[in-house]
Amino acid sequence: MKKLFKNPWFKLATNLYALIGIFFIVWMVFLDSNSLLIYFNLENKLTELKRQKSTLEENIDLDRQTLLQLSDSTEMERYARERYLMKKSNEDVYLIEYADTIN
Repeated sequence: MKKLFKNPWFKLATNLYALIGIFFIVWMVFLDSNSLLIYFNLENKLTELKRQKSTLEENIDLDRQTLLQLSDSTEMERYARERYLMKKSNEDVYLIEYADTIN
């Protein structure tokens, strides 16, 4: 019995401060509404949203450049011809499809 009382694990298990400390750590890591697990999940979401934000900002910059190019009437006509296959009334349009682009 004296051997049990001298065991360091028994001393740790009966120490009130150690028990409260262990309970507090378990509570903060797993059980609390602001636990570390939730914190790490939110950090992952935040990094994903930042990456998505930078991608969208790049798309906005590309769209702004396109709008600046389309302010000129000749560029607008070229864009309409290339993108929407528009043509003038007295001309023919031929579409060339390559074998690797056909579905």
